[in-house]
Amino acid sequence: MSQAAIHPTTPQAPAPAEAAARATGLSRVYGEGETRVVALDSVCVDFGRGRFTAIMGPSGSGKSTLMHCMAGLDTISGGSARIGDTELSRLNDRQLTRLRRDKIGFIFQAFNLLPTLTALENITLPMDIAGRKPDQQWLDLVVQTVGLAGRLRHRPSQLSGGQQQRVAVARALASRPEIIFADEPTGNLDSRSGSEVLGFLRDSVRELGQTVVMVTHDPMAASYADRVIFLADGRITDELPTPTAEDVLDRMRHFDAKGRTS
Repeated sequence: MSQAAIHPTTPQAPAPAEAAARATGLSRVYGEGETRVVALDSVCVDFGRGRFTAIMGPSGSGKSTLMHCMAGLDTISGGSARIGDTELSRLNDRQLTRLRRDKIGFIFQAFNLLPTLTALENITLPMDIAGRKPDQQWLDLVVQTVGLAGRLRHRPSQLSGGQQQRVAVARALASRPEIIFADEPTGNLDSRSGSEVLGFLRDSVRELGQTVVMVTHDPMAASYADRVIFLADGRITDELPTPTAEDVLDRMRHFDAKGRTS
């Protein structure tokens, strides 16, 4: 991968895409009475297949809750959340576990690698647990895309933070999930390592056809996406296609301390 691949460029406007995931009137309420908190308030949004979407908003706006509900990590209080044609609220715990294992990839701020396993063993671990063999051609392509070909036998303690997060990205990609959810994936990285990881995520969309949904607070990180959606008080308040860091920062300035747009 060329050095230019790790720097953000302004992408072309994406063509309409089939939804890899969709929220319709999605609500999430915690508590009752005086302790009742509406984290999501009738959210409607599509996440296009083969697109990179960033979710942004003030602290407490509902962005992580939206991602967790869409990924089946949190229950919904009303409305609909779908991965492809599958309605999450109709699944029992075992079916949800199977869906998360087979159709969803996760990348978190913490790398969540097992220290006793090599990079390759960490990458294939979810498939090993599921009793499935990886598609070797696809696995080789993923490893090449994230630049880990020379590090597969290394354990996490022998890798830098950026390399460990590359392993986490490869692990999320290795099973060819329908969608990847990334929660502040560069939060523990320095700027250069963060740029590399974001470049790999963007390349997984453009070159491998992956679908990525990323929660971030960083305008520069959001600029790698095809579009940015903004939340405030549990509602989508704005959307920005083909974002630049300057455009995202300008939109974020419109949010006051309560997370409302001016």
